[in-house]
Amino acid sequence: MHLNTFNWPTLAATLLAATTGYAADRPQWGQYHSRNMVSEETGLPESCDPATGKNVKWSIPIGTQTYATPVVAQGRVVIGTNNDETRDPKQTEDGGVVLCVDEKDGHFCWQFVSPRLGGDPYLDQPRIGLCSPATVENGRVYIVNNRAQVLCMSILGHGEILWRFDMPSGAGVYPHDSAHSSILIDGNYLYLNTGNGVDNTHRKIRSPDAPSLIVLDKTSGRLVARDDERIGPSIFHASWSAPSEGTVNGRSLIFFGGGDGACYALEALHGGQMGDRVVKLKRAWRFDGDPTAPKTDIHSYVTNRKESPSVISGMPVFYRNRIYVTLGGDIWWGKNKAWLQCIDAVGSGDIGAKNLIWSYAVSKHCCATPAIYGGMVFVGDCGHQFHCVDAETGKPYWTEDVKGEIWGSALVADGRVYLGTRRGELWTFAASKEKKVLATVRLGDPICSTPVAANGTLYIATLTRLYALRADK
Repeated sequence: MHLNTFNWPTLAATLLAATTGYAADRPQWGQYHSRNMVSEETGLPESCDPATGKNVKWSIPIGTQTYATPVVAQGRVVIGTNNDETRDPKQTEDGGVVLCVDEKDGHFCWQFVSPRLGGDPYLDQPRIGLCSPATVENGRVYIVNNRAQVLCMSILGHGEILWRFDMPSGAGVYPHDSAHSSILIDGNYLYLNTGNGVDNTHRKIRSPDAPSLIVLDKTSGRLVARDDERIGPSIFHASWSAPSEGTVNGRSLIFFGGGDGACYALEALHGGQMGDRVVKLKRAWRFDGDPTAPKTDIHSYVTNRKESPSVISGMPVFYRNRIYVTLGGDIWWGKNKAWLQCIDAVGSGDIGAKNLIWSYAVSKHCCATPAIYGGMVFVGDCGHQFHCVDAETGKPYWTEDVKGEIWGSALVADGRVYLGTRRGELWTFAASKEKKVLATVRLGDPICSTPVAANGTLYIATLTRLYALRADK
């Protein structure tokens, strides 16, 4: 190769892509720091036909219990699953799997298997896949595994572990069922919920003093900060709501849904070096969206479908100085009532009714993250209903009975809304104030994750397969 004829701009672009990701990658769950489930991708397929291969770029078996949403970065797709689709004869044990495949054709690149914690199944449910979505930056994969460990891995190598932080031993966390967190990166810091929760009786918090939100140094994995909200004793089930971020009146705030059903805004850290001490995050405000719910002796309401505390499972979405969040009774143990709420993010202290802009009752439990687009909010619930409401007023534009529970979140992209259901169907709607169903495709197995769009391709994960859908030319 002659240096005077080599294409240096091409080389520079290649090196840049290898370190920062491609222009249309989707390296985390949700859009940017706000976590809105909206993509700028265009040219996506409206539907597909797995039987004929129409609009199916590729599909691969991934496991049997896949609840995680895939992310796409640097030519790779990373998703959490279980180890029932055994790829390594030396690793056949039950465990959570971080699976990395090639974006072009789904070809296997590498996997990392985390064995079960063992003993009490409520610490780490057998056969359940690794449920957390990954977050990728500069060639590093940050993910919470089934053992409640934060892993930092190399995406372009063979999944080498660069560092590991164990939340049970390092932060006193008592995990429950299966860890779930989508890590938020802000500068040199990783923000994540801990998954602290009840024990196997579902009536006792084993680690009431453990944090619900922690901050790690992304270079070393060192614990640098934690919340000081003392949420532990008020957790009804577990802390599964991932954080988001937004700037309000010049302040960078971290928003997260507590296991006590309240939404919190904490001041983000500033600077690069925090010293060796673990600092306490400063509260900006706290909002209780269900103030009349039980606040004492809360675990006596376990299995009560009429009266119970509320929980927040989806992410709070920051949009134009507002927070959009779902809350209500726990899907397994709490009351059926649930709401989509819009909160004014400007305030301090215990903000309440004065900051509630509107509250919209959904039909049943809701664990989804809302998508805000074009003055509309899209969200689904466990009562088989998919909702489109006015972002300003909370008044419904339309609803649709999708005939199956909705656990995952909807994605708005290319003028459409894509939604998966536990019935195993992929629904496509027009992203409009008038209801228009564009397509319904049966994929065979339940869909519990969020559709993802990246580089002209739509990714759908069922419990057993990962589909890469691209419009046939």
